[in-house]
Amino acid sequence: MPQARRFDWSNLGLRIASGVVLVPTALYATLGQHQHWVPALQGRQEALPYLLMISVGVALLSIEWGGMSAPGAPVRVSAAVTAAVLAAVFLGYKDHFVLGWLVIPVGAIAAALVARGVAERPADAAYGVFYIAPAALCLIWLRATNQGVWWALMLFACTWGADIGAFAVGSTLKGPKLWPRFSPNKTWSGFVGGLAAAMGAGTLMASLPYFQLSLWAAAVIGLTVGLATMAGDLWESALKRRFGVKDSGDIIPGHGGLLDRVDGLMFAVVVMAAARLANHLGWGH
Repeated sequence: MPQARRFDWSNLGLRIASGVVLVPTALYATLGQHQHWVPALQGRQEALPYLLMISVGVALLSIEWGGMSAPGAPVRVSAAVTAAVLAAVFLGYKDHFVLGWLVIPVGAIAAALVARGVAERPADAAYGVFYIAPAALCLIWLRATNQGVWWALMLFACTWGADIGAFAVGSTLKGPKLWPRFSPNKTWSGFVGGLAAAMGAGTLMASLPYFQLSLWAAAVIGLTVGLATMAGDLWESALKRRFGVKDSGDIIPGHGGLLDRVDGLMFAVVVMAAARLANHLGWGH
């Protein structure tokens, strides 16, 4: 039986340095250019840096997807996926969310047609649109809602908490592997630690002034977002195994590609958007 790979502690410094750069960037883009921090969390103004961050992220994710799924024609597939996803994102930014969701399947079909004849599996180009676009559109919608900046910050807190908690607890306690076939470094202890950290992060966010969300609802949201984060991480590991690559790219030192960094977030934001919709309808007040 092959032995599980150990975590590469030699790149831990690079991982921390990358986080020091990425986290403030995400927070700045989410908060916008406000002079008064707390009032900024009440509205949806100054969303342009946020849109720019998501647009750049979409382009990088699409490039990585093209490189993994269509190594023979990565530029063509990446361009098709980028165009399809950004069409949905820009419609959402202009408050045309219904049109944005309708554009996703149309864009997926268009991407498959573009990839036809140059990619081994044109359907992978379509899947790239379905994989990236819902997360990007949910990120736009989440911040556009009332107190949307609070919800976006809670999303980041829960996903980061899940990642850090899983890493810290799993590295310390080790134990049985969670899914050794696709992700040999992940353990059940890390899984539980990540969920606990995500619940704690959600509860902490709801305890802050001005955020109109009950603590019990925040704990439930933290749990579900933590589960989604773990699921997204495992799903991306399965995709990389299918495409025969170790990392989705090498743009982030210590992490690999951007998809390696936001794989959990892409699932988590959809769950968080569903929780925000439920809260809008009266749950969790």
